[in-house]
Amino acid sequence: MITCTIAGSDSGGGAGIQADLKTFQELRVFGTSVITALTAQNTEGVHGIFPTTADFVQAQLKAVLQDFDVKAIKTGMLFSAEIIEAIVTLLKNTDIPLVVDPVMIAKGGASLLEQQATTALKEKLLPLATVCTPNIPEAEILTGYKIQTEKDIASAAHDLLSLGLKCVVIKGGHLNSKHATDTVFIRGTQPFKMKTERVDTKHTHGTGCTFSAAITAEMAKGRSIEAAIIEAKKYVQLAIRHPLNIGHGFGPTNHFAYHEQRGMCDVHVF
Repeated sequence: MITCTIAGSDSGGGAGIQADLKTFQELRVFGTSVITALTAQNTEGVHGIFPTTADFVQAQLKAVLQDFDVKAIKTGMLFSAEIIEAIVTLLKNTDIPLVVDPVMIAKGGASLLEQQATTALKEKLLPLATVCTPNIPEAEILTGYKIQTEKDIASAAHDLLSLGLKCVVIKGGHLNSKHATDTVFIRGTQPFKMKTERVDTKHTHGTGCTFSAAITAEMAKGRSIEAAIIEAKKYVQLAIRHPLNIGHGFGPTNHFAYHEQRGMCDVHVF
């Protein structure tokens, strides 16, 4: 099975294109890539961003789609409205499942999406998406209001689904609670939650990229949206629970852990 990631390059290897391709490899799918920006980045922060031109982003994606039978696509860091519009031009003519990770802010706080690009993301890309995976801060930006309660989460999901999405996963890692609980809203079905024990670690760089890439890989294999999301939660939870302990800042997750520790994951679905 072939997948494609459209995202930025992380020179530190923990997030972006690098995290996506590692995840694809571990989940036994062949990954292709479209690079939207180069970053000078490590576990301590983003030290520079050099965006790709929108025309060249489109050329990369066109080259991939013309030659490969891509079964699922994900987007990560898209940087600008021009880049978003360039990929929408091609994706609107396909029926390939699309997972949108609305990357806006790096773990260290650097902005990874120009302000005017948020509107393009919401109005042009999300209506094409199968799944969107915002964390709480990203969902707040996309909806325009503060999210603090279960009711707020449901309202945010309803607003995002109204754009045409099939599924929204609102990740609860930023909420102050004992467990990390993600809430999954799939159009036409009852919402469900995925709960795991919160891991006391700072090594969480690239968790969002990894989670959305795992969903993409599992969907490419033909799994249902629900099954793909649950397996992706297992993958990222193991990656967080067994860190590599490298770097001096927010270290990367462990992409090897899924196969090394596969029987040790307890995701509670309810």
